[in-house]
Amino acid sequence: MAANAALLYLGLVHAPVVNKRGKEVITSVTNLDIHDIARSCRTFGVAEFFLINPLKAQKALADRILHYWQQDQGNAYNPDRSDALKVATWAFTIEEAVAAIKAKTGQDPAIIVTSAHPAPQTINAADLGRQLDKRPGFLLFGTGWGLAPSVINQATYRLAPITYPASDYNHLSVRAAVAIYLDRIRQGR
Repeated sequence: MAANAALLYLGLVHAPVVNKRGKEVITSVTNLDIHDIARSCRTFGVAEFFLINPLKAQKALADRILHYWQQDQGNAYNPDRSDALKVATWAFTIEEAVAAIKAKTGQDPAIIVTSAHPAPQTINAADLGRQLDKRPGFLLFGTGWGLAPSVINQATYRLAPITYPASDYNHLSVRAAVAIYLDRIRQGR
């Protein structure tokens, strides 16, 4: 990580998130999300990437994926992927991840949420990058149809949605959104 880069952590939240009907649900971890988000985290100097899901069966699945790419044939086949996955870790809840960050940094992190939906009082990524000089940031991305309102309402910052003026379509994959936001946060510094 660059010497002037703010300390940033990332959480891929599988609960509490909502489905397309707005009901709170738990989503499943996916192989592609783990790989691609870890690669973006490693590229943009994220200190740690938390997979957040309360289900032990989902942890077992993630552990198998990580073990394969870090210890087994996957490491021999693609050592770059193994290197990227070193930033990935598990937390059963957002609170557990926050406690781990506080234990490592001595500070409560600023909780930063993302959403594809416009809202009042958002911050753009470049301004957020400058704010993170003051304390570590914990950037949360929701799976499914996004973070539950209970998570959004407790945030320190809410990032403005990613938009493109020439398009009215706004439904990026979480992997794409992570890469775009990380680039914008780091470039804004």
